[in-house]
Amino acid sequence: MNYRKMYTHFVVILLVVAVVVIACKKNDDTDSSGSGSASVSTLTCASVTYSATATVNVAYSGTATVPYTGGNGATYSAGSAISSTGVTGLTATLVANTLASGAGSIVYNISGTPASAGTASFAISFGSQSCTLSLTVNSASTSATDCSSLTGIAKVVCAANNFLSTLSSSQQSSVILTLNLTNAKRWSNLPCALSCRNGLLFSSLSSAQLEAAKAVIQAAAGTASGEGYDEFLTITAADDYLGLSANGYSSGNYIIAFLGTPSTTGKWMLQYGGHHFAANITYDAGKVVSITPLHEGVEPHGSFTLNGTIYPSPLASELEVMQNMLGALSSTELSGAKISGSFSDVLMVPGSTTNTFPSTKQGIKVGTLSADVQAKVKAAIAAWVNDVDDSSATAYLATYESELANTYICYASNTSAKAGDASSFFTSNTDYVRIDGPSVWIEFICQNGVVISNQIHYHTVMRDHNRDYIGL
Repeated sequence: MNYRKMYTHFVVILLVVAVVVIACKKNDDTDSSGSGSASVSTLTCASVTYSATATVNVAYSGTATVPYTGGNGATYSAGSAISSTGVTGLTATLVANTLASGAGSIVYNISGTPASAGTASFAISFGSQSCTLSLTVNSASTSATDCSSLTGIAKVVCAANNFLSTLSSSQQSSVILTLNLTNAKRWSNLPCALSCRNGLLFSSLSSAQLEAAKAVIQAAAGTASGEGYDEFLTITAADDYLGLSANGYSSGNYIIAFLGTPSTTGKWMLQYGGHHFAANITYDAGKVVSITPLHEGVEPHGSFTLNGTIYPSPLASELEVMQNMLGALSSTELSGAKISGSFSDVLMVPGSTTNTFPSTKQGIKVGTLSADVQAKVKAAIAAWVNDVDDSSATAYLATYESELANTYICYASNTSAKAGDASSFFTSNTDYVRIDGPSVWIEFICQNGVVISNQIHYHTVMRDHNRDYIGL
């Protein structure tokens, strides 16, 4: 028998066991400190108690007390710092103590500054047992200001400040950007999320943050039923509906951004929207100085059902007023208003940095039309203007009405259109209409569906010859 070889194998086995034991101790918070290895039968992270609540971006110092059963009475040393996951920025460190013989608790010191709201998780291991501590990190603790008694820009700024108070410092840096022409032109009608837009995605916000963001939009939008904020919500719901059939469509891909800091005295722009909605509203010295560019579209073009809720067609009023406007024209007037050629999209393409308004107006001059038709042109303009806050809508509609006589309307395609028959307009792909005034510019077009291929959908844009990107 080779005893030398057996002895060598025995030594190797002892060394392997020693390495395993040391490795196990290294990954466990317990340390016997000469009093025997600490062990417990159970470690109950679900019953942990915290000495303090945690708030995003606020330095935290507290303890987590974790119950156990089956303690063996051994003494243990302090552990190494365990970094949080999920919400980062915190560490948990085991406090040295002696186990009870039976049930008791171990304590971790937790410190640091949580980087976001949510759940900070710590994977702990003690006495041969493992579990995960979960510390809730709250949004900013500042109480929201009651904005309900305010109106106009003061209400928008109040809601904006409430929204900002819910955000982490990194989120604030993403949502407040420089007011310049490059940033102002980052809007689109494509489902391209942040690759073509500024700000924060709705999907990146907590429920409380999203509620605060929508309060800003509601303050900035019109209050009429089916217009303004109502229309925005319905259009975002339509994107969720499309998302059931195709990737890239979701209300979560809509954004909110501030170009410049919201203020009742300074100059800044509010941007919100996504695939089929883009609002760009500029405020300066306590006034709304621009309500454009504004893009609205919708697919599907009719009513739809999502999660058991039936939604009306988001652009029903815009379609109706354009149909009524052209349907009120005589055969001779229709002939004068029709232009040659065909359009695949609105001429002033959403988000384009190069398109310019045509130098020559086309179609028929509104000042030559009857008072009844002129009233219908005004109603058509109002369907877009009324999507911004009521006070601004009243002021801008008055401006556009004062310029009505020198405004032109034109249309293209609409091969099935008949004088006196409003419903004969805007039934097919490329059917198009334009309102072009000294200031106002509105386009409405029918396009083949992108996701729902067997029906048309609508694209629209409202611009202003004199106020788009004002001062940039």
